[in-house]
Amino acid sequence: MTSLNRRRFIQAALATTGSVAISTPLSTPLQAMTRPQLPSEVSFVHGVASGDPLQDAVILWTRATPMDSNPAGPVRVNWELAADAAFKNVVRRGSVETDLARDYTAKIDVRGLKPNTSYYYRFVGASEQSPTGRTKTLPEKGVEQVKLAVFSCSNYPAGYFNAYQLAAQADHWDAVLHLGDYIYEYGAGGYATEKSAEIGRALPEDNRGEILSLTDYRKRYALYRTDAGLQALHAAAPFIAVWDDHEITNDTWKAGAENHSADEGDFFARRAAAVQAYYEWLPIRPPMGDRHPQIYRSFRFGDLVDLHMLDTRVIGRDQQLQFASYMDEQGNLDAQTFAADMASPTRTLLGKSQREWLRQTLTESNAHWQLLGQQVLMGKMHLPVELMTSFYRGGNKNLTAELIDLKAASLRGEPLSPEQQARLQRQVPYNLDAWDGYAAEREDLYRHMRTLGKNIAVVAGDTHNAWFNHLKDSDGQMVGLEFGTPSVTSPGMETYLKLDERAAQELARGMSVLVDDLQYCNLHQRGYMSLTFRRDGVEAEWKYVDNIETTEFAEAGSHKVFHSLLQSV
Repeated sequence: MTSLNRRRFIQAALATTGSVAISTPLSTPLQAMTRPQLPSEVSFVHGVASGDPLQDAVILWTRATPMDSNPAGPVRVNWELAADAAFKNVVRRGSVETDLARDYTAKIDVRGLKPNTSYYYRFVGASEQSPTGRTKTLPEKGVEQVKLAVFSCSNYPAGYFNAYQLAAQADHWDAVLHLGDYIYEYGAGGYATEKSAEIGRALPEDNRGEILSLTDYRKRYALYRTDAGLQALHAAAPFIAVWDDHEITNDTWKAGAENHSADEGDFFARRAAAVQAYYEWLPIRPPMGDRHPQIYRSFRFGDLVDLHMLDTRVIGRDQQLQFASYMDEQGNLDAQTFAADMASPTRTLLGKSQREWLRQTLTESNAHWQLLGQQVLMGKMHLPVELMTSFYRGGNKNLTAELIDLKAASLRGEPLSPEQQARLQRQVPYNLDAWDGYAAEREDLYRHMRTLGKNIAVVAGDTHNAWFNHLKDSDGQMVGLEFGTPSVTSPGMETYLKLDERAAQELARGMSVLVDDLQYCNLHQRGYMSLTFRRDGVEAEWKYVDNIETTEFAEAGSHKVFHSLLQSV
């Protein structure tokens, strides 16, 4: 057994401990199974979910809310997994107990299933039955297509989760990837809450403050899981999820966060509470057990796609740099000091252990496609310094248009003066919270990707907007593709820059001119992204909704791109 496989075996063994019930393969005919025990009086107001599928296993989830507001002890529910939606062919059934220590959430790790197979499941209480969910195991071999829905950034007070509902209607996913910001930590009156009362999405009285304690985090998950769109998508397909920062607090790094102050208590106690609630409420198989913050792990879709879910936020990230630290009183950037700090070879986003795991995992994988599921944009998103400075001063539309015209003229081969060339060449990254703020580590990863010569794609969330980037190393060589998903409800660049729809569309077209490796972006619409991997390439399609202020919505257009293989396999 190789060291990597041995590590995976140990991690898998550790992950089965704790609060997840294990269902093993049947050793006797179904009719000879022990009858499930008498269930408790519970309701299933938070729906059902499945996740972390393997070739022979999947996690089933529900919350068994006690009818008695003060139950004396644990509650019990029965569950069934069937090959058909009518449950005429039940292939597994059992009982599971849960209690207040797990916030009455229940997870079953159902083993011994067939690969690449759809199943249906439900939970049963004494007098109520849950909605029926559908899940699917991963393919073992011979798969010609993998279709994934990709999501990020669902803020409850900002609007209804119609993007989830739209994807649930599509009804053909192998899995749903959630790249983080599944919840937001802010209180009433915080980020993106301006219309919350008007549209019926105000935070409830018992959870109106910024969430800090385990009870706070649990209540916030419970609120989010009442959304009909989120429940529908959870019931439609298995989720493979990682957290970003807002599952803990804004701009989290390994030893603190922008949105955490000393008067809010110990950061690590807050992080521990957030991690516990996340593991309770998400259908996830924690790689190192349900108290450990390590969440990175891999999934294999036959020999077509190996998916590696990363943590660019919690366990390894050094503190983010801030442009404000390099600005003088007149708003001018100290470019020399900034460049020196940016080039530091010790700055890390992944941390040593995860970085070594990723390098070894990519090296050993023989899948047709390598897919990195992670939170923040990896592509180089550099803009002219004077444009960034103007953004910090409130923006200048004329300057933006002028620089776009200059860059377009340069691309057409028109001669520019030395001064004009300097204006375009003096660039800085626009978002230091992304991989752009950790450039040396990114370049090291790019070198490794280039050496491997494999087909690599990256997905990202976090920005609330849609992106398609070519990933190029310092020599200008293509090493991968990046697809960024828009947010479910969180406001995007159009809100930060106070742009109307037309201005946002114009800026999006201009960004594709100004940013060398950017192929497409959408800066003003909410939605999700579909990725379809095939032997000859990958197709990305961004789908948008026309409304998040009510549950009445329609699809508001889409954009599709196809990219052939980067490397012959």
